[in-house]
Amino acid sequence: MADVARVPGVSEQIGLVAGLRWRILRNGLRKKHNQWDLVGMIFAGVFAALFVLGICFAFFFGAYSFLSGGHESWIAFLYWGIFLFWQLVPIFTAGFGAGFEFRTLLRFPLSLRAFYLIGLAYGLSDFAAVASSCWLIAMIIGAAVANPSVLPAMLLISALFLLMNITLERMIGSWIERVLARRRSREIFFAVFILFAVSVQFLNPLLQRYGRSAQPWVKQLLPYLSVFPPSLAGQAIAGAAQGKSLDVLLGVAGISAYALLFSMFLWMRFATQYRGEELSETAAPVRAVVRPVSRTAGQSDGLRLLTPQVAAVLRKEFRYLTRNSFAFFLLIMPPVFVLLFTTQFAGKHPTATKLAVSTEFFFPGMMAYLILILMAPAYNSFAYDGKGIQTFFTSPLSFREVFLGKNLLQAGMLAFELSLSMAAFSYLVGLPSLPVLAATLAAIVFNVTGQLAIANWSSLCFPRKLNFGQMRGQRQSGMAVLVSFGTQILLGGISAPILFMSRWTGDKWLPMEVFAFLAAAAIAGYSSSLNPLAVLAEKKKETLIDALSR
Repeated sequence: MADVARVPGVSEQIGLVAGLRWRILRNGLRKKHNQWDLVGMIFAGVFAALFVLGICFAFFFGAYSFLSGGHESWIAFLYWGIFLFWQLVPIFTAGFGAGFEFRTLLRFPLSLRAFYLIGLAYGLSDFAAVASSCWLIAMIIGAAVANPSVLPAMLLISALFLLMNITLERMIGSWIERVLARRRSREIFFAVFILFAVSVQFLNPLLQRYGRSAQPWVKQLLPYLSVFPPSLAGQAIAGAAQGKSLDVLLGVAGISAYALLFSMFLWMRFATQYRGEELSETAAPVRAVVRPVSRTAGQSDGLRLLTPQVAAVLRKEFRYLTRNSFAFFLLIMPPVFVLLFTTQFAGKHPTATKLAVSTEFFFPGMMAYLILILMAPAYNSFAYDGKGIQTFFTSPLSFREVFLGKNLLQAGMLAFELSLSMAAFSYLVGLPSLPVLAATLAAIVFNVTGQLAIANWSSLCFPRKLNFGQMRGQRQSGMAVLVSFGTQILLGGISAPILFMSRWTGDKWLPMEVFAFLAAAAIAGYSSSLNPLAVLAEKKKETLIDALSR
């Protein structure tokens, strides 16, 4: 009987897994919310394609001008740009990449070699890999147009460079997954990540002030970069253009050595996963400790003005926020953005522009940008409820009260963040005139209240489960993202002309009066939407439970 069952080859195993993945995707599209998610992802893909295409022209003209203008060695800068983008963007946008679920693949009788090749191929599904591959192709075309003799070397170097980057990205991603297996390491990593992301924003002001004095140090540092893959690729292409075969061989040998080294480390890492490594942060069993009563019945309740159901939902949402380290750390970003943008565009000595932007325009724009960031989670407000969504349907409460509790926390968080940002803005550059300040505050009420009703509808129609303390695989529904941006663009398009009414009519208080009327209408519309949304929640019960209880 052992001779009857034929063991499939590596290529056949990969084909079977690819076919299975395609069938899972195709069958998943039978669900309506997955179809809408695909529509949203297609729209996002169109904008991403426009971005990639625009940069392709830059890489094409860069390679063409360097090779045709006698600056062949400068093509290394293009390779450095691709290298940094390919390795850093997957870390910054880890939640949007395709996760390599090795435990799922190990259900099938795959060989280690097939397992490795599939894991490596997953690296090509990241946005950074697709974009970088397109830019490499644009460079090849530009170089071939400028100097056809470098085409063979360009093809070989670019292929090795692509292989090296895929291997390095998969190796870094695999080790980051291991490091982030525990909550404490995730929190430390995320804190360092936030610090790094914020620090990068201040590079432009520092370069504006100390750029010239740092040039000698940069020139002394450049020779040490020649041993890295982008510099080796640039030297090889320059050698091919100048007829120096030794430089080409050194570049090919150097990049091949890097690819081989990274492949060895990646093979070791995947071999560990293949043998059944299980990453878990489950605590060891300990004796149960009796917890003290958190609040006695006789104590006063700060939420006593609310109904018990709304107060309970509000407490739950607050605890979810404080226990989710990623979401909690993001609350420090709005004041940091205020500090960053005010130093670059406002104040007495802006670093990005010669003339400071007037606070009459800058303050409303800054508040609109902060609302754009802070309102995004409201469009998937059930993301962290998980299987607890079933409790809402079995408890003696209406979804009207659920939405009220969730929206009250969202509104409270917005009020706190915007107040803190306004205080920082006032300290750094000062507040605008009273009519503009009043109009902006009324516009905030109008925009936030108007968005909450649509966000509640989006949360019911396009739910997507997210996990606490994770970065990888944490992607919002594509349609929810599209609804979020569409709503904010629409409300922003309504608000911008109203703010300029005072200049056209000469009445400084007219924008505030219009926004006050719109805010009252938005509040009335929000209140009237709660009961229909509660009825819709009952109709969407199975969709919610299916999407959040996986």
